[in-house]
Amino acid sequence: QVQLVESGGGLVQPGGSLRLSCTASGLSFGGYVMGWFRQAPGKEREFVAAARRGATNTYYADAVKGRFTISRDNAKNTVYLQMNSLQSEDTAVYYCAAGRAIESTLRTLRGYNYWGQGTQVTVSS
Repeated sequence: QVQLVESGGGLVQPGGSLRLSCTASGLSFGGYVMGWFRQAPGKEREFVAAARRGATNTYYADAVKGRFTISRDNAKNTVYLQMNSLQSEDTAVYYCAAGRAIESTLRTLRGYNYWGQGTQVTVSS
Protein backbone atom coordinates (compact mmCIF):
# COMPACT_ATOMS: atom_id res chain seq x y z
CA GLN A 1 0.00 0.00 0.00
CA VAL A 2 0.99 3.63 -0.32
CA GLN A 3 3.07 5.06 2.49
CA LEU A 4 4.39 8.57 3.00
CA VAL A 5 6.87 8.95 5.83
CA GLU A 6 7.93 12.41 6.99
CA SER A 7 10.98 13.29 9.04
CA GLY A 8 12.99 16.33 10.04
CA GLY A 9 10.64 18.17 12.35
CA GLY A 10 11.68 19.54 15.72
CA LEU A 11 12.17 22.60 17.88
CA VAL A 12 13.93 25.60 16.37
CA GLN A 13 14.44 29.20 17.44
CA PRO A 14 12.87 32.07 15.51
CA GLY A 15 14.97 32.86 12.48
CA GLY A 16 16.29 29.32 12.28
CA SER A 17 15.96 26.66 9.60
CA LEU A 18 14.69 23.12 9.26
CA ARG A 19 14.53 20.68 6.39
CA LEU A 20 11.64 18.25 6.20
CA SER A 21 11.79 15.07 4.14
CA CYS A 22 9.04 12.78 2.93
CA THR A 23 9.76 9.42 1.34
CA ALA A 24 7.02 7.69 -0.59
CA SER A 25 6.52 4.00 -1.34
CA GLY A 26 3.84 2.01 -3.11
CA LEU A 27 3.20 4.51 -5.89
CA SER A 28 4.74 5.75 -9.11
CA PHE A 29 6.30 8.80 -7.52
CA GLY A 30 7.03 10.69 -10.70
CA GLY A 31 3.38 10.65 -11.71
CA TYR A 32 2.17 12.44 -8.61
CA VAL A 33 2.07 16.01 -7.45
CA MET A 34 3.74 16.18 -4.04
CA GLY A 35 2.54 18.72 -1.53
CA TRP A 36 3.19 19.97 1.97
CA PHE A 37 0.38 21.14 4.22
CA ARG A 38 0.38 22.23 7.85
CA GLN A 39 -2.09 22.37 10.68
CA ALA A 40 -1.71 24.53 13.76
CA PRO A 41 -3.70 23.86 16.96
CA GLY A 42 -7.30 24.95 16.54
CA LYS A 43 -6.88 25.74 12.87
CA GLU A 44 -7.70 24.02 9.61
CA ARG A 45 -5.07 22.24 7.59
CA GLU A 46 -3.60 24.65 5.05
CA PHE A 47 -1.54 24.47 1.91
CA VAL A 48 2.17 25.26 2.17
CA ALA A 49 3.85 24.17 -1.06
CA ALA A 50 3.58 21.75 -3.96
CA ALA A 51 5.80 20.41 -6.70
CA ARG A 52 4.99 18.70 -9.97
CA ARG A 53 7.43 16.25 -11.50
CA GLY A 54 9.59 18.98 -12.96
CA ALA A 55 11.77 21.02 -10.61
CA THR A 56 10.50 24.30 -12.04
CA ASN A 57 6.85 23.53 -11.42
CA THR A 58 6.56 24.64 -7.81
CA TYR A 59 3.81 26.49 -5.95
CA TYR A 60 3.79 28.26 -2.59
CA ALA A 61 1.39 29.80 -0.14
CA ASP A 62 1.91 33.54 0.18
CA ALA A 63 2.82 33.14 3.86
CA VAL A 64 5.93 31.08 3.05
CA LYS A 65 6.98 32.41 -0.35
CA GLY A 66 10.61 33.46 -0.29
CA ARG A 67 11.33 31.54 2.93
CA PHE A 68 10.42 27.93 2.08
CA THR A 69 11.62 25.85 -0.86
CA ILE A 70 10.09 22.60 -2.04
CA SER A 71 12.13 20.16 -4.07
CA ARG A 72 11.88 16.55 -5.09
CA ASP A 73 14.27 13.76 -5.97
CA ASN A 74 12.32 11.41 -8.20
CA ALA A 75 15.11 8.83 -8.12
CA LYS A 76 14.76 8.62 -4.33
CA ASN A 77 10.96 8.97 -4.19
CA THR A 78 11.51 11.84 -1.80
CA VAL A 79 10.19 15.38 -1.50
CA TYR A 80 11.82 18.01 0.69
CA LEU A 81 10.74 21.24 2.30
CA GLN A 82 13.57 23.60 3.22
CA MET A 83 12.27 26.11 5.73
CA ASN A 84 14.31 29.23 6.45
CA SER A 85 13.66 32.33 8.55
CA LEU A 86 11.17 30.40 10.62
CA GLN A 87 8.67 32.35 12.68
CA SER A 88 6.43 31.39 15.58
CA GLU A 89 3.48 31.44 13.17
CA ASP A 90 5.08 28.51 11.34
CA THR A 91 4.54 26.25 14.35
CA ALA A 92 2.33 23.38 13.23
CA VAL A 93 2.20 19.74 12.31
CA TYR A 94 3.48 19.44 8.75
CA TYR A 95 1.99 16.83 6.45
CA CYS A 96 3.28 15.42 3.20
CA ALA A 97 0.71 14.54 0.55
CA ALA A 98 0.60 12.89 -2.87
CA GLY A 99 -2.09 13.22 -5.49
CA ARG A 100 -3.10 13.69 -9.10
CA ALA A 101 -3.84 17.33 -8.42
CA ILE A 102 -4.38 19.69 -11.32
CA GLU A 103 -3.69 23.40 -11.42
CA SER A 104 -6.99 24.29 -9.79
CA THR A 105 -6.73 21.76 -6.97
CA LEU A 106 -3.09 21.48 -5.97
CA ARG A 107 -3.57 24.05 -3.22
CA THR A 108 -6.54 22.18 -1.78
CA LEU A 109 -6.93 19.07 0.34
CA ARG A 110 -9.04 17.39 -2.34
CA GLY A 111 -6.13 17.45 -4.76
CA TYR A 112 -4.37 14.73 -2.77
CA ASN A 113 -5.17 11.09 -2.19
CA TYR A 114 -2.43 10.05 0.18
CA TRP A 115 -1.14 11.63 3.39
CA GLY A 116 1.72 11.10 5.77
CA GLN A 117 1.38 10.91 9.53
CA GLY A 118 2.76 14.40 10.08
CA THR A 119 5.82 15.82 11.78
CA GLN A 120 5.78 18.53 14.44
CA VAL A 121 7.59 21.81 13.83
CA THR A 122 7.82 24.15 16.80
CA VAL A 123 9.36 27.61 16.48
CA SER A 124 10.06 29.07 19.89
CA SER A 125 12.80 30.75 21.87
